Amino acid sequence: MPIPLEEWYYEVPVITRTFITAVMMTTLGCKLKLINSFNLFYNWELVWRSGQYWRLVSSFLYFGDLSVDFFFHLFFLSRYSRMLEENSFRGRTADYFWMLFISMVSMLVIVPLLPAKIVIPFLSSPLTFLLVYVWSRRNPFIRMNFLGIFNFNAPYLPWVLLGFTILLHNHIPYGDMLGLAIGHVYYYLEDVYPRMAESRGRRLLATPSFVKMLFEDWGHGRGDAAFAAADAGLQPDAPPAQDAAPAAAPLVPEPAAPAAPAGGVGEQVLGGGDTAGGAGGSGLRQRVVDTSVVDNAQGAD
Repeated sequence: MPIPLEEWYYEVPVITRTFITAVMMTTLGCKLKLINSFNLFYNWELVWRSGQYWRLVSSFLYFGDLSVDFFFHLFFLSRYSRMLEENSFRGRTADYFWMLFISMVSMLVIVPLLPAKIVIPFLSSPLTFLLVYVWSRRNPFIRMNFLGIFNFNAPYLPWVLLGFTILLHNHIPYGDMLGLAIGHVYYYLEDVYPRMAESRGRRLLATPSFVKMLFEDWGHGRGDAAFAAADAGLQPDAPPAQDAAPAAAPLVPEPAAPAAPAGGVGEQVLGGGDTAGGAGGSGLRQRVVDTSVVDNAQGAD
């Protein structure tokens, strides 16, 4: 008989489950001294001139040392990623993978082009913020309460987080702003533009056929239960109108960049100015946003 943790793990959709597993393995590797966290951050010079291509992926998998903050990050990532994959992308695993892929590639291309004073060594928090933004725009009727102070609809959540971070910490969360910007471009091109008359229904970010072929075993995104039901000739439950609202979404800080080893290498690589873990840090702070769904809400998906 499977234990509750095992049941929960295998209930998580495949993309989110794989992402969480990779994050956990990376963090445990650092904790056991098998991986040096200094070898995980993203720097285009080290990637293209030194051939350290693993940084293209590792920068999305590191949320800091194994600590309470790490588990807040992990919970936050898994919650919003799972809600997107189970609702907005239900039955479309290939589409969800494609969204993550083009978002990650966009970040990898844009970060080296930013001014020298803006340094975002880890892209895990920007990617999480992107997921928050896409979820919030696709669930416009979900009501949220911020610290018991005021209520607002879900699409305002990213802006509330950014504003709170700036007021509380007196700095601009560049990493989160990057995730917000890329998330908005994706939302516009995927959800808004195809509905415009001049687009004629064309989707600029449509998932390529070869990507869909990679996910045929999951029925282009059907969960294990739905896939088994289809094989048995049963009709799975219809997808909900909108993503389920989280009961409480803890918002957590972005991990600090690892300390540079002796010899000044880190100073040369990271450069000066704000970092994603310092003054350019994340707007996902340790605070709670309670949510409730408005009656007769309609999804934006």
